Amino acid sequence: MSEAWPYEPGREAILRAAAALATEDGLDGLSAGTLAAALGRSEIGRGVPSGSRQELQLATVTEAARIFEEEVVQPAQAAPPGLGQLAAVCEAFIAHLERHCVPGGCFMASAALEMDARPGPVRDLIASLQARFGDLIHGFAVTALARHELTPGEDPGRLAFELNGIMLATDTNFAAHDDDPAVLELARQIVRQRLGVS
Repeated sequence: MSEAWPYEPGREAILRAAAALATEDGLDGLSAGTLAAALGRSEIGRGVPSGSRQELQLATVTEAARIFEEEVVQPAQAAPPGLGQLAAVCEAFIAHLERHCVPGGCFMASAALEMDARPGPVRDLIASLQARFGDLIHGFAVTALARHELTPGEDPGRLAFELNGIMLATDTNFAAHDDDPAVLELARQIVRQRLGVS
């Protein structure tokens, strides 16, 4: 996996470009050649795997996960526990789309759809990352319930599922409506209404 590859200046930037390219052309269309061409280079360098498409895909997914962690997960974890974190994770996800961190929307959502029917390490890594994100939201909901910030009897699993669904629908609709900011505002309103926050 990517941890075994030596760091080389520009590696992170190259893999960020790979993640952007993959959201538009798919992970399956990603190769050392297509990446080098997109970057206007003759090659992508020794620090980025170029021999195996699967290695490049795994490195790209790992970099996309690092970006998502920085952009969405860490801001949510830094928010006040419980309801604050639930609101923060949704807002961080929406803001992540708003900033166009990758041009094709949420990398993980598009990669999961693309790789779903293709067993192997790439699909397994994506599924693992998605499960971790779902568990994170669920944990925030459990904390909010324990802090009496949600209606008694609220099912944390169902709430996590609903919020994750809202985020995925936001991603799909934002892309489908040519990045219309009204889609993001509607998503924010829906999240606030569902969580009962202002």
